[in-house]
Amino acid sequence: MDIPIGVSALLRRALEEDIGCGDITASLLLPEENISKAHIIAKGGLVLAGLPFVREVFRILDPSLSIKTFFRDGDRIKKGDVIAEVCGKTRTILSGERVSLNILQRLSGIATLTCSYNDKIQGTKAKLVDTRKTAPCLRFMEKYAVRTGGGGNHRFGLFDGILIKDNHIKAVGSIKESVNRAKKGHHLLKIEVEVETLDQLREAIEAGADVVMLDNMPVHEMKEAVTLVKGRVLIEASGNVTLENIKDIAETGVDFISAGALTHSAPAADISLKIIT
Repeated sequence: MDIPIGVSALLRRALEEDIGCGDITASLLLPEENISKAHIIAKGGLVLAGLPFVREVFRILDPSLSIKTFFRDGDRIKKGDVIAEVCGKTRTILSGERVSLNILQRLSGIATLTCSYNDKIQGTKAKLVDTRKTAPCLRFMEKYAVRTGGGGNHRFGLFDGILIKDNHIKAVGSIKESVNRAKKGHHLLKIEVEVETLDQLREAIEAGADVVMLDNMPVHEMKEAVTLVKGRVLIEASGNVTLENIKDIAETGVDFISAGALTHSAPAADISLKIIT
């Protein structure tokens, strides 16, 4: 995978934040020429995500480092599995340990949680997607992790999708006027409208929305919404989606389910790096 320039720059800043003017401990304890081999090991079950970024971290530090991977992103990993092997200068391996693991643990955590959510809705037509509730500047990597875990990406940012939310409607005055303004100003993108009630849903359909987002709507009302829409627009369910209720939501017949928890609440996967020689 090609690493965008901006992501590579972010990884450089992460290394600068951690290493600063130098790794004092490693430089005091280890001769510069010392060579080691280290294993990156799973300490629990997980869905792997983030290996390209780990490679980039070590490439930035020292392009001569050798990294051998034993799995691919998207693989389900068991406790004790050796994910990768890093060979090269001991100082460099240790200096890159924390940043590389932070990324791998976070992205694998997101992929693992996404996979758990996605498994719950198998057999339905619903597609699981993420939101913009990502850590600042980590969105490219976090949305990559969602895809790796089997989910899909909603819009990347404010620039690549029209989503008329409650605050837009409040500021403009109505759903109808909001949709009209969006249609006049842009002719390429689909227009999605967030609604909280069935009456708002009817207004959005009449206004010409392409997609409606059912925001925090009870499951029984979602079923009514699906019946009311009759396939005229796509339906996204959003708000307080959990592992416990996602199957019930999917079985209402909605087309998409967006879950902010995939990125904002995923626990980090347990992964370590150990020097073996």
